[in-house]
Amino acid sequence: MPIADWFLSADERGNPATRLDSRHPDGRAWTCGNTVTPLVHGATYFAELDRRVRQMGDGDLLLFTDWRGDADEQLLGKDGSEVATLLGDAARRGVDVRGLVWRSHWKRLSFAAEANRTLGDLVNEAGGQCQLDMRVRPGGSHHQKLVVLRHPGRPELDVAFVGGLDLCHSRRDDADHAGDPQRQPMAKVYGERPPWHDVQVALTGPVVGDVETVFRERWEDPQPLSRSPWRRAQDRVRGVQPDRVTPLPEQLPDPEPTGELAVQLLRTYPFRRPGYPFAPQGERSVARGYRKALGQARRLVYVEDQYLWSTEVARLLARTLRANPELHLVAVLPHHPDQDGRLAVAPQLLGRQTALRILQRAAPGRVTAYGVESPTGVPVYVHAKVCVIDDAWASVGSDNFNRRSWTHDSEIAAAVHDPGGYPQRLRLALAAEHLDLEDASALADPGETLAAFARSAQRLQAWHDGGRVGPRPPGRLRPLTEHRVSGWTRVWAGVFYRLVHDPDGRSWRQRLRRAD
Repeated sequence: MPIADWFLSADERGNPATRLDSRHPDGRAWTCGNTVTPLVHGATYFAELDRRVRQMGDGDLLLFTDWRGDADEQLLGKDGSEVATLLGDAARRGVDVRGLVWRSHWKRLSFAAEANRTLGDLVNEAGGQCQLDMRVRPGGSHHQKLVVLRHPGRPELDVAFVGGLDLCHSRRDDADHAGDPQRQPMAKVYGERPPWHDVQVALTGPVVGDVETVFRERWEDPQPLSRSPWRRAQDRVRGVQPDRVTPLPEQLPDPEPTGELAVQLLRTYPFRRPGYPFAPQGERSVARGYRKALGQARRLVYVEDQYLWSTEVARLLARTLRANPELHLVAVLPHHPDQDGRLAVAPQLLGRQTALRILQRAAPGRVTAYGVESPTGVPVYVHAKVCVIDDAWASVGSDNFNRRSWTHDSEIAAAVHDPGGYPQRLRLALAAEHLDLEDASALADPGETLAAFARSAQRLQAWHDGGRVGPRPPGRLRPLTEHRVSGWTRVWAGVFYRLVHDPDGRSWRQRLRRAD
């Protein structure tokens, strides 16, 4: 099938105000000639980011966005590799360091306002320019996680990183899943060092210019960084923003091709007043991109996701499954929510339970959901946002399979079309870890993958059910347990789920039209 059957056109993106597509001279809403390298696990990504930033020098440009940033997170697990040290040293070498970090909600609500402010202050003190960005819908967030490195005169070093990984605590884990020693508070079930599964991609080639454009559109937004007069007054008193912010240097030409892959950036921006200049009605190309790609699905939709919740998303997947009797869906999800407490656990479990029941009723026997545990038996928190469809299309980004990510918070994903190439390699690399295989090439056929996942999960579950007698069988998957939610809990948790955990970022007019 041609690329146009899988990727959105500029018109299908539904946001004529953005320059993300109009900047392409050929009129396409994607770029060709790219290389995409999956960086599975935070330790892998952090090491590559550290290596790349240390190569930067006077006159280079570093751009980053973050949902949460911890200044003291050690990218390499040793002194001198802290996030703030890496960025600050770059700024002191003459690198133009610019950051957009979500201002966040209060720490008492398990958010990161203090941590994000500290990171911004340290970057600014070193000579960079980091803004705390609260230009979101009420209750919303800037959830994009990207880094762009540009090198005038050395374009062969240009690279962009996109995915699910923030520059913060708990993310630096690896395939052994012993967890990050610098942990965030999480549910007790995840232990003292919560194991963390995540994916980022490194992008080279012309697509780097597209990722840079995403950052520039937000940076150049003339609206105040916060609607709160109190917050703006605090910023003026602290003297760190926005008065000292300077315009970005002129954007360099896109890097030359480095490979053969076609990459399309998908985004979410909510509807808000006043609207974003680059998305006055919002943008929902993440949702639209999935809708179009799922229309081509015939054999296997493979998902790794933090939240598979929304009834709207579940119904889209259910329609796809009903229309294609040979199609299977495999989802790798967290065993448990990331936080304890009734207001977190009950709404999240209810949302996931509702979505999975919709899917299983639509395609009995063709929908399976698994959780992951570490080799020592500790549940692994799945934070990855990955989807592979028929080994032809793959997306890695900051977006989850829920209404919040598809309508309400800012998101970014890198979708790749490469039948039999990159999407399959990504799926097999993830399968190899989950099944404890050195080589997963025998699972190239989707049917073999389905059988291997089922066998492995059944063996491991039987070992647990039998009292864990004898050697632990290979593999890390277990069938996802359905947690029952009582009648009254369903009532209040359903309301809390819809209003807080999975809100709708569309305007009332868009909702009435059911616009995606």
